[in-house]
Amino acid sequence: MTEPPSRPIHPYRWFIRRIAVVGAALTATISLSAGSAAASGGSSSRDIRLNHLQVIGSHNSYHIEPNEAEFGLISLVAGATAAGALQYTHPPLDEQFDDEHVRQIELDVYADPEGGRYATPLIRRFTGQSAEFDPDMKAPGTKVLHISDIDYRSNCVSFVACLKTVRTWSHRHPRHVPVAILVEFKDTLDVPIPGVPLVPPLPWTRDRMLDLEKEIRSVFPRRELITPDHVRRPGQTLERSVLRHGWPTLAASRGKVMFLMDNDGAYRDRYIEGNPSLQGRVLFTNSTPGRPDAAFVKRNDPVASAVDIRALVEQGYVVRTRADADTVQARSGDTTARDAALAGGAQWVSTDYPVPGIASRFGTDYFAALPGLAAARCNPVTAPPRCRIPSP
Repeated sequence: MTEPPSRPIHPYRWFIRRIAVVGAALTATISLSAGSAAASGGSSSRDIRLNHLQVIGSHNSYHIEPNEAEFGLISLVAGATAAGALQYTHPPLDEQFDDEHVRQIELDVYADPEGGRYATPLIRRFTGQSAEFDPDMKAPGTKVLHISDIDYRSNCVSFVACLKTVRTWSHRHPRHVPVAILVEFKDTLDVPIPGVPLVPPLPWTRDRMLDLEKEIRSVFPRRELITPDHVRRPGQTLERSVLRHGWPTLAASRGKVMFLMDNDGAYRDRYIEGNPSLQGRVLFTNSTPGRPDAAFVKRNDPVASAVDIRALVEQGYVVRTRADADTVQARSGDTTARDAALAGGAQWVSTDYPVPGIASRFGTDYFAALPGLAAARCNPVTAPPRCRIPSP
């Protein structure tokens, strides 16, 4: 007997829709005025480019938190702090785009070419639940989840299913600003427990990474993608192309998606083998300035990396950072990281709390959003004078 993944009903959905109507009144809740002033004044600029934007993203956008029994067991084994870090749930991707104004998502991917490898999470057996939870987990293809056997609940269990949701929404909103999809390749046991038979994830070989590209291309045709080939100039590296000639214009990027690799190190090196400037590849790699593939850079700590982030975006790189992590800011109400992330000019600012109300379960009013709950704004660091972004 199978059980569909459960998703807690979002208690603030009606409030979020109302906020979208009167969102401008919330501008004062974020102590950042420079970017909003740039976004609201002047006429539309003809040379707005992809890196001149700033949007809000969601962290682990697929994630549904463990149920009560699972949370209790995780707390017992890993401790209350580790378990508490898993207490966040995102609605389906299209609802995030519509109701929470998210324009960047993150998907953790596990290779499952034969299907069924992650279909019976061990924690379900340890908590007296039926072994299987979703029949789609048996089908061949990349799966989307956080920690195999432990924290497995997802609002779209297969990578292709997630992408189809994005594409359907995109077709309904053909003028949307480009949506970035951050992909993290997972193939390690994050919480190995001695004596417990956890299923070892399959390693992400280069061939498996290229199979994931095939899954992307099975959903998105070339005309709907922004890839390194669209950015790189003939005879130049990707980095040189970005720094000397810039990113595609917003006009040419509307209605499209782009893919970013969260991993660096060996994963990145494996992916670019034979393609040092990402020739023919789909994902922009999380790279290091000075490398031929360097165009996208990840800096997760907006406070410690504040100077670095600003320098990177001023040079022409695109950057992803985080406003909060592990429910820490949601529990404390501290907005230091959020404010630094938004002011620093990173193009993608990721959060688990993109609208008001979600963190009230922890007794705070914490959230991370652009002024007026906008879907996009002119970047406070890189946008040209008199920038305006209509209908994002």
